[in-house]
Amino acid sequence: MPERRDRVALGFDFGLERIGIAAGDTVSGTAAPCATVTVGPRGPDWREIARVLAHYHPDVLIVGCPRHADGSLSTLAAATDRFAAELMQRAALPVQRVDEFASSIDAGAALQAARARGQRRRRVSHSDIDAAAAAIILQRWLQGRSGNDGGDGKTGT
Repeated sequence: MPERRDRVALGFDFGLERIGIAAGDTVSGTAAPCATVTVGPRGPDWREIARVLAHYHPDVLIVGCPRHADGSLSTLAAATDRFAAELMQRAALPVQRVDEFASSIDAGAALQAARARGQRRRRVSHSDIDAAAAAIILQRWLQGRSGNDGGDGKTGT
């Protein structure tokens, strides 16, 4: 039986203004928000993404696939597909896709609830929500791995 190794993964919540990024690993099975990068008229801030990649040294990248409640692709899906393909090319790492339905809504609600409980002092920003949504996307991948090492390089949904 092939030996499975521990993996570091980064999750991405792509948006037209910002991209939330989260880090996690297969040992702890948990994910945490780590960064948000801007998307300008020329596209994502690839230099900042490269800095995050260099800091975490991931084995696999997870990009959310935007879907509606009925499972159909959202209007952001084509742009997200282009981002995932370019990320895979620039990083020379496998990219996996995970359904991101309601991840931003769930992230915003969790952050607001933490603030209401006094666990968070400052107000919740869009950047906070984007990074937390990336953590939710990555957590879904970690929970859904069940025997798949996630390193097959697929960019499909």
